Parts: sequence; C-alpha cells; structure tokens
Amino acid sequence: MSNEAERRILVVHLLDRDGLCTGYRAWWLRLTPYPCWQVDWATSRQSRLVTAALLGGRA
Repeated sequence: MSNEAERRILVVHLLDRDGLCTGYRAWWLRLTPYPCWQVDWATSRQSRLVTAALLGGRA
C-alpha cells in the first residue's frame, strides 16, 4: 500500500467518540433497523426511573 492509499482510507474512516469509524457505522446503519428496540427499551426504562425519582416512588 502506498502512503496515498493509506491517507485516502484514513480520511474516510474517521473515528468517532465511541471509537467506531464512520464507514463502520454507515455499514451497520444499513443492517440494523431503526428505531432500535434496545434504544427504545433503555430510554423508556430511563424515563420510568426519572419519573419515579421525581415522584418519590419506585420503578
């Protein structure tokens, strides 16, 4: 591989804060349906916990 080829790959595959490159993320977005059921579950659970904390109850 030449330096030019390596540079072109690294320009496209920038790492995000979570360590995944943009190319990897784009590939998985095609394979994973959105909205993700895990995200739906986690956000609803988080909402229940926050509401329970504000009302002084238990989730």
